[in-house]
Amino acid sequence: MILPILEFPDPRLRTKAKPVGEVDSNIRKLVDDMLETMYDAQGIGLAATQVDHHLQLIVMDLSDDKNEPLVFINPSLAPLCVDKVPYDEGCLSVPGFYETVERPARVRINALDREGKPFELQAEGLLAVCIQHEMDHLSGKLFVDYLSSLKRDRIKKKLEKQHKLQA
Repeated sequence: MILPILEFPDPRLRTKAKPVGEVDSNIRKLVDDMLETMYDAQGIGLAATQVDHHLQLIVMDLSDDKNEPLVFINPSLAPLCVDKVPYDEGCLSVPGFYETVERPARVRINALDREGKPFELQAEGLLAVCIQHEMDHLSGKLFVDYLSSLKRDRIKKKLEKQHKLQA
């Protein structure tokens, strides 16, 4: 089922996600719905917060064929270096806008998979950027928070205008 994606400046995007208590059929259904929503929106990552489920759950798929879904439940992240890399980021909750954000180049992620099994992986490049971007959502943070207040306000005003036109 395709879920509605919250858009900036919706205040629900600022909600801190709670840990998933048990990986059960309800969580797996949410994972499946989130993947379907992400693919439908032509995104590469989606946090549960973006679909108004305030749980520590992220789905991603960086493959060209969109057939390698990744699931991160209750993820934790540790930078593996002090080097930061700039990357042009976009977001399904901030449609149509791309801005450069600097993030740690390499990170380690610990999480549970779709079945509730723990795993660890080290990431760099797009995977590292994407997981950090999505984990920000779980803390109620958006990539626009890394921008100047002038840029952020300009994006906010444009999206608010679009929302009024669509209403």
